[in-house]
Amino acid sequence: MAELDWKDFCSDGVRIAYVDEGARAAPPVLLIHGFASNVVVNWQSTSWLATLIDAGYRVIALDVRGHGRSQKLYDEAQYGAPLFAEDARRLLDHLGLGRVHAMGYSMGARVCAFLALNHPERVCSVVFGGLGANMVIGMPGARAIAQALRAPSIDVVTHPTARSFRTFAEATGSDLKALAACILSARAKITPEMVAQIKAPVLVAVGSKDVIGGSAAALAALIPGARAFEIAGRDHMKAVGDKTFKRAVLDFLSGVPCT
Repeated sequence: MAELDWKDFCSDGVRIAYVDEGARAAPPVLLIHGFASNVVVNWQSTSWLATLIDAGYRVIALDVRGHGRSQKLYDEAQYGAPLFAEDARRLLDHLGLGRVHAMGYSMGARVCAFLALNHPERVCSVVFGGLGANMVIGMPGARAIAQALRAPSIDVVTHPTARSFRTFAEATGSDLKALAACILSARAKITPEMVAQIKAPVLVAVGSKDVIGGSAAALAALIPGARAFEIAGRDHMKAVGDKTFKRAVLDFLSGVPCT
Protein backbone atom coordinates (compact mmCIF):
# COMPACT_ATOMS: atom_id res chain seq x y z
CA MET A 1 0.00 0.00 0.00
CA ALA A 2 1.15 3.53 -0.75
CA GLU A 3 2.21 5.62 2.22
CA LEU A 4 -0.47 8.12 3.21
CA ASP A 5 0.35 11.77 3.89
CA TRP A 6 -0.99 12.13 7.42
CA LYS A 7 -1.88 15.48 8.91
CA ASP A 8 -3.69 16.50 12.08
CA PHE A 9 -5.69 19.40 13.46
CA CYS A 10 -7.26 20.38 16.77
CA SER A 11 -11.03 19.87 17.07
CA ASP A 12 -12.27 21.55 20.24
CA GLY A 13 -9.13 20.47 22.08
CA VAL A 14 -8.93 16.96 20.59
CA ARG A 15 -6.18 16.04 18.12
CA ILE A 16 -7.69 14.47 15.01
CA ALA A 17 -5.55 12.75 12.36
CA TYR A 18 -6.65 12.82 8.73
CA VAL A 19 -5.56 12.35 5.15
CA ASP A 20 -6.40 14.54 2.17
CA GLU A 21 -5.69 12.77 -1.10
CA GLY A 22 -6.40 13.46 -4.76
CA ALA A 23 -6.66 16.61 -6.83
CA ARG A 24 -7.65 19.64 -4.75
CA ALA A 25 -10.03 20.90 -7.43
CA ALA A 26 -11.88 17.57 -7.65
CA PRO A 27 -15.28 16.98 -6.02
CA PRO A 28 -14.62 16.12 -2.35
CA VAL A 29 -15.67 12.90 -0.62
CA LEU A 30 -15.49 12.67 3.18
CA LEU A 31 -14.99 9.14 4.54
CA ILE A 32 -15.83 8.12 8.12
CA HIS A 33 -14.86 4.64 9.28
CA GLY A 34 -16.55 2.21 11.64
CA PHE A 35 -16.06 1.32 15.31
CA ALA A 36 -12.63 -0.13 16.19
CA SER A 37 -11.46 0.55 12.64
CA ASN A 38 -9.43 3.39 11.11
CA VAL A 39 -8.63 4.99 7.76
CA VAL A 40 -6.07 2.38 6.77
CA VAL A 41 -8.24 -0.64 7.62
CA ASN A 42 -11.60 0.70 6.45
CA TRP A 43 -10.62 2.73 3.42
CA GLN A 44 -7.05 2.13 2.25
CA SER A 45 -6.69 -1.65 2.57
CA THR A 46 -10.07 -2.11 0.87
CA SER A 47 -8.93 0.09 -2.08
CA TRP A 48 -11.62 2.68 -1.46
CA LEU A 49 -9.10 5.53 -1.46
CA ALA A 50 -7.60 4.42 -4.77
CA THR A 51 -11.02 3.73 -6.29
CA LEU A 52 -12.37 7.19 -5.50
CA ILE A 53 -9.20 9.03 -6.49
CA ASP A 54 -8.99 7.13 -9.78
CA ALA A 55 -12.62 8.09 -10.41
CA GLY A 56 -11.71 11.77 -10.11
CA TYR A 57 -12.55 12.60 -6.51
CA ARG A 58 -10.65 14.34 -3.74
CA VAL A 59 -10.80 12.13 -0.66
CA ILE A 60 -10.71 13.34 2.93
CA ALA A 61 -10.69 10.64 5.59
CA LEU A 62 -10.24 11.00 9.34
CA ASP A 63 -9.46 8.65 12.19
CA VAL A 64 -12.28 9.49 14.58
CA ARG A 65 -11.35 10.37 18.16
CA GLY A 66 -10.17 7.36 20.14
CA HIS A 67 -9.27 5.47 16.96
CA GLY A 68 -6.23 5.03 14.74
CA ARG A 69 -3.79 7.93 14.89
CA SER A 70 -6.19 10.34 16.58
CA GLN A 71 -6.08 11.23 20.26
CA LYS A 72 -7.19 8.53 22.70
CA LEU A 73 -9.71 9.60 25.35
CA TYR A 74 -10.98 7.59 28.31
CA ASP A 75 -13.99 9.63 29.38
CA GLU A 76 -17.29 8.33 27.99
CA ALA A 77 -18.56 11.92 27.74
CA GLN A 78 -15.91 12.61 25.08
CA TYR A 79 -17.48 10.19 22.61
CA GLY A 80 -20.65 9.71 20.59
CA ALA A 81 -21.77 10.10 16.97
CA PRO A 82 -22.86 13.76 17.35
CA LEU A 83 -19.36 14.66 18.66
CA PHE A 84 -17.73 12.70 15.84
CA ALA A 85 -19.92 14.64 13.38
CA GLU A 86 -18.74 17.94 14.86
CA ASP A 87 -15.12 16.80 14.46
CA ALA A 88 -15.90 16.09 10.80
CA ARG A 89 -17.54 19.49 10.36
CA ARG A 90 -14.54 21.21 11.96
CA LEU A 91 -12.25 19.31 9.60
CA LEU A 92 -14.20 20.69 6.65
CA ASP A 93 -13.83 24.17 8.16
CA HIS A 94 -10.10 23.56 8.68
CA LEU A 95 -9.72 22.61 5.00
CA GLY A 96 -11.92 25.46 3.78
CA LEU A 97 -14.43 23.07 2.24
CA GLY A 98 -18.06 24.05 1.93
CA ARG A 99 -19.92 20.95 0.76
CA VAL A 100 -18.87 17.32 0.40
CA HIS A 101 -20.18 13.89 -0.43
CA ALA A 102 -20.26 12.13 2.97
CA MET A 103 -19.78 8.39 3.21
CA GLY A 104 -19.63 6.33 6.39
CA TYR A 105 -19.46 2.65 7.20
CA SER A 106 -21.26 1.15 10.22
CA MET A 107 -20.65 3.59 13.09
CA GLY A 108 -19.41 6.02 10.47
CA ALA A 109 -22.84 5.89 8.82
CA ARG A 110 -24.40 7.09 12.09
CA VAL A 111 -21.87 9.91 12.15
CA CYS A 112 -22.79 10.88 8.58
CA ALA A 113 -26.45 10.90 9.57
CA PHE A 114 -25.78 13.46 12.31
CA LEU A 115 -23.63 15.50 9.94
CA ALA A 116 -26.45 15.56 7.39
CA LEU A 117 -29.07 16.39 10.03
CA ASN A 118 -27.14 19.03 11.96
CA HIS A 119 -25.27 20.60 9.05
CA PRO A 120 -27.32 19.93 5.90
CA GLU A 121 -25.65 22.82 4.10
CA ARG A 122 -22.33 20.91 4.20
CA VAL A 123 -23.56 17.70 2.57
CA CYS A 124 -24.10 17.13 -1.17
CA SER A 125 -25.01 13.47 -0.76
CA VAL A 126 -24.76 10.70 1.82
CA VAL A 127 -23.76 7.04 1.57
CA PHE A 128 -24.77 4.89 4.53
CA GLY A 129 -22.63 1.76 4.25
CA GLY A 130 -23.02 -1.25 6.51
CA LEU A 131 -25.94 0.24 8.41
CA GLY A 132 -29.55 -0.10 7.38
CA ALA A 133 -32.64 -0.49 9.53
CA ASN A 134 -30.57 -0.86 12.69
CA MET A 135 -29.69 2.81 12.43
CA VAL A 136 -33.16 3.56 13.78
CA ILE A 137 -33.78 0.28 15.63
CA GLY A 138 -30.48 0.24 17.51
CA MET A 139 -28.45 -2.70 18.66
CA PRO A 140 -28.12 -3.94 22.25
CA GLY A 141 -24.90 -5.31 23.71
CA ALA A 142 -22.73 -2.24 24.29
CA ARG A 143 -21.96 -3.26 27.87
CA ALA A 144 -20.99 -6.79 26.84
CA ILE A 145 -18.67 -5.39 24.17
CA ALA A 146 -17.10 -2.98 26.67
CA GLN A 147 -16.53 -5.84 29.11
CA ALA A 148 -14.89 -7.84 26.34
CA LEU A 149 -12.63 -4.93 25.45
CA ARG A 150 -11.62 -4.48 29.09
CA ALA A 151 -11.06 -8.18 29.75
CA PRO A 152 -7.46 -9.17 30.57
CA SER A 153 -7.49 -11.62 27.65
CA ILE A 154 -9.78 -12.58 24.79
CA ASP A 155 -9.59 -16.12 26.15
CA VAL A 156 -12.06 -15.22 28.92
CA VAL A 157 -14.60 -13.62 26.55
CA THR A 158 -17.46 -16.01 25.79
CA HIS A 159 -20.16 -13.68 24.37
CA PRO A 160 -19.88 -14.35 20.60
CA THR A 161 -20.62 -10.83 19.34
CA ALA A 162 -18.46 -9.21 22.01
CA ARG A 163 -15.67 -11.65 21.23
CA SER A 164 -15.81 -10.73 17.54
CA PHE A 165 -15.43 -7.04 18.41
CA ARG A 166 -12.47 -7.82 20.69
CA THR A 167 -10.87 -9.88 17.92
CA PHE A 168 -11.30 -7.05 15.41
CA ALA A 169 -10.03 -4.41 17.85
CA GLU A 170 -6.89 -6.43 18.52
CA ALA A 171 -6.36 -7.00 14.79
CA THR A 172 -6.51 -3.26 14.11
CA GLY A 173 -4.10 -2.46 16.95
CA SER A 174 -6.69 -0.35 18.72
CA ASP A 175 -6.53 1.12 22.22
CA LEU A 176 -8.99 -1.21 23.96
CA LYS A 177 -9.67 1.10 26.91
CA ALA A 178 -10.46 4.02 24.60
CA LEU A 179 -12.83 1.84 22.58
CA ALA A 180 -14.58 0.66 25.75
CA ALA A 181 -15.24 4.28 26.71
CA CYS A 182 -16.46 4.95 23.18
CA ILE A 183 -18.92 2.04 23.09
CA LEU A 184 -20.34 3.04 26.50
CA SER A 185 -20.88 6.69 25.55
CA ALA A 186 -24.41 8.06 25.51
CA ARG A 187 -25.93 6.65 22.33
CA ALA A 188 -27.85 9.49 20.71
CA LYS A 189 -30.96 8.07 19.11
CA ILE A 190 -31.77 8.41 15.43
CA THR A 191 -35.50 8.02 14.86
CA PRO A 192 -37.46 7.31 11.67
CA GLU A 193 -38.75 10.87 11.90
CA MET A 194 -35.20 12.20 11.97
CA VAL A 195 -33.93 10.33 8.91
CA ALA A 196 -37.05 11.42 7.04
CA GLN A 197 -35.74 14.98 7.36
CA ILE A 198 -32.54 14.28 5.40
CA LYS A 199 -32.79 16.33 2.22
CA ALA A 200 -29.58 15.27 0.46
CA PRO A 201 -29.60 12.32 -1.95
CA VAL A 202 -28.95 9.10 0.00
CA LEU A 203 -27.64 5.65 -0.89
CA VAL A 204 -28.00 2.87 1.70
CA ALA A 205 -25.78 -0.15 1.01
CA VAL A 206 -25.70 -3.20 3.30
CA GLY A 207 -24.60 -6.79 2.83
CA SER A 208 -27.35 -9.35 2.32
CA LYS A 209 -25.90 -11.39 5.22
CA ASP A 210 -25.23 -8.40 7.49
CA VAL A 211 -27.09 -8.98 10.78
CA ILE A 212 -25.32 -6.02 12.40
CA GLY A 213 -26.49 -3.42 9.89
CA GLY A 214 -30.02 -4.59 9.13
CA SER A 215 -32.02 -4.08 5.97
CA ALA A 216 -30.86 -1.45 3.48
CA ALA A 217 -34.30 -1.29 1.89
CA ALA A 218 -36.03 -0.72 5.22
CA LEU A 219 -33.89 2.31 6.03
CA ALA A 220 -34.06 3.71 2.50
CA ALA A 221 -37.87 3.52 2.65
CA LEU A 222 -37.82 6.02 5.52
CA ILE A 223 -35.79 8.64 3.60
CA PRO A 224 -37.47 10.51 0.74
CA GLY A 225 -35.85 9.58 -2.56
CA ALA A 226 -33.20 7.31 -1.01
CA ARG A 227 -31.80 4.34 -2.94
CA ALA A 228 -31.07 0.91 -1.44
CA PHE A 229 -28.36 -1.45 -2.60
CA GLU A 230 -27.99 -4.97 -1.22
CA ILE A 231 -24.42 -6.22 -1.38
CA ALA A 232 -25.04 -9.81 -2.40
CA GLY A 233 -23.61 -12.59 -0.28
CA ARG A 234 -21.67 -10.30 2.05
CA ASP A 235 -21.73 -9.98 5.83
CA HIS A 236 -20.79 -6.88 7.85
CA MET A 237 -17.04 -7.41 7.66
CA LYS A 238 -16.76 -8.52 4.03
CA ALA A 239 -19.16 -6.02 2.45
CA VAL A 240 -16.99 -2.96 2.87
CA GLY A 241 -14.49 -3.82 0.13
CA ASP A 242 -16.94 -5.45 -2.26
CA LYS A 243 -16.55 -4.48 -5.92
CA THR A 244 -20.29 -4.22 -6.54
CA PHE A 245 -20.55 -1.86 -3.55
CA LYS A 246 -17.86 0.34 -5.08
CA ARG A 247 -19.61 0.38 -8.47
CA ALA A 248 -22.93 1.29 -6.83
CA VAL A 249 -21.32 4.18 -4.96
CA LEU A 250 -19.52 5.53 -8.03
CA ASP A 251 -22.73 5.35 -10.03
CA PHE A 252 -24.59 7.16 -7.25
CA LEU A 253 -21.97 9.90 -6.86
CA SER A 254 -21.77 10.50 -10.59
CA GLY A 255 -25.40 11.63 -10.56
CA VAL A 256 -24.98 14.20 -7.78
CA PRO A 257 -23.05 17.42 -8.48
CA CYS A 258 -21.06 18.80 -5.56
CA THR A 259 -19.63 22.28 -5.88
